[in-house]
Amino acid sequence: MAILDRTDQGAIARLTLNSPGNLNALSDAMLAALQSEFDRLAQDRHIRVITLMGAGKAFCAGHDLKEMTAGRQAEDGGRAYFADLFARCARMMTTILTLPQPVIAAPHGIATAAGCQLVASCDMAVAAHGTRFGVNGVNIGLFCSTPMVALSRNIPRKQAFEMLTTGQFIDTARAAELGLINRAVPPEDLESETMALAETVASKLGSAVRIGKRAFYDQLDMGLEAAYAHTGAVMVENMLDRDTAEGIAAFIDKRAPDWDQ
Repeated sequence: MAILDRTDQGAIARLTLNSPGNLNALSDAMLAALQSEFDRLAQDRHIRVITLMGAGKAFCAGHDLKEMTAGRQAEDGGRAYFADLFARCARMMTTILTLPQPVIAAPHGIATAAGCQLVASCDMAVAAHGTRFGVNGVNIGLFCSTPMVALSRNIPRKQAFEMLTTGQFIDTARAAELGLINRAVPPEDLESETMALAETVASKLGSAVRIGKRAFYDQLDMGLEAAYAHTGAVMVENMLDRDTAEGIAAFIDKRAPDWDQ
């Protein structure tokens, strides 16, 4: 049984965390599987959108604490293992942002610690009603410092700090209010609603979405003037794309565009 399942539906790659016995924890094997699949998808121009779900009763419970405890048995008390673990996890999370395709998380059950970080790292998220989100490591003495990076870039800082220091969970209504997820849907509709969003995005011009995603994250780290200069240059390149010219002509002519990609 693969720890990470992939099924393609047209231009959509559907990834499923498939380790329900440990609540789809981000074990060494799970991190490796995600990194490997994301690296493959980065080169796949046929796939325009990626969805990410979890098998069983939860989306993802964060790092595998049993593996982390075992890492302490090394002569250095686990220092090298922990440094490598968090570096691998950070690389996987940042890979999501650099992928040319939008990634849509579809959490259910719980998304805790690094599992909440995974939701925050995705470009969009549709959650099942009843899902609980938390960066609750502080409850066992481990402040969620790396999950904090993605969380604090998704929701207001005071609310992020409260979650991090209290270890309390938030529900889907609060998660949507804060901007951690796009919306919540009934559990029985999670897959269909996620696919509907994915299909809408996949129907757009792939080259436009690819350069748009890159520009979106690039400009967030810039000052206002630099952001306008950068995105203006991006739009020039976008306008020079043959398919963009065709899309504009088709709109003017009131017909469907004949896109190559």
